[in-house]
Amino acid sequence: MAIEKPYLDIPGTIVFDADQARLGYALNQFAMSLMHAENRERFLADEGAYLAEWDITDDQRQAVLDRDFNRLLELGGNVYFLAKIGATDGLSYVQIVASMTENDADGHAAMMVAGGRPVDGNRYLHEWEDRS
Repeated sequence: MAIEKPYLDIPGTIVFDADQARLGYALNQFAMSLMHAENRERFLADEGAYLAEWDITDDQRQAVLDRDFNRLLELGGNVYFLAKIGATDGLSYVQIVASMTENDADGHAAMMVAGGRPVDGNRYLHEWEDRS
């Protein structure tokens, strides 16, 4: 029997649950490998060769190469593990998260200091008229 997941109906939100963890296991292991300086050096020297050592999907590999953090979340990435990729590129956490929004890092930081995203607007996907 499938578990009901009402949180799948929240726009712009990917909940890292057991299914996401299974989907992104190898991807997250790759990201965590970047905690070690020698792995960061190998990755930056030849990203394709380093990624080939990991049992990740072609979509995951491309999203890493593109630094498409939103896509990586969709493909099972855990934001805290994915931060290791951005940090390898010399990005702060605010810069990484801002890259996933329409804000730049300064705009994102200012929004968060001011209390975060506004609560008005569609709260569930089923409320959207056009989800294309």
